[in-house]
Amino acid sequence: MLGRMKTHHLILAALAATFMAGAASAQCYADYKAKQDHPLRLHYGVIELPASACGSRGDAAREIDRRIGRNGWQLLNVMSIFGADGLAERKASAGQFFLRF
Repeated sequence: MLGRMKTHHLILAALAATFMAGAASAQCYADYKAKQDHPLRLHYGVIELPASACGSRGDAAREIDRRIGRNGWQLLNVMSIFGADGLAERKASAGQFFLRF
């Protein structure tokens, strides 16, 4: 009986670890536009977001604004939220602001 319980617990632990690894590997990114004043500077950037900010543009905007704001940037617009498969097509356009913040 004790052996079965240990086996059962090991199977459950393995399943939980597999599920958590899958969830951790799911990445979310956003592309956005931002500005600085005096003098006026604009940039387009791509940023990796935590899972908690992937649910809506509002959640993403709060996270992006907090992070870029540290460097004096003001968020203008969250363009889109996307997965890792959208990174390559945006890399050249984002230039120095590709995954910078």
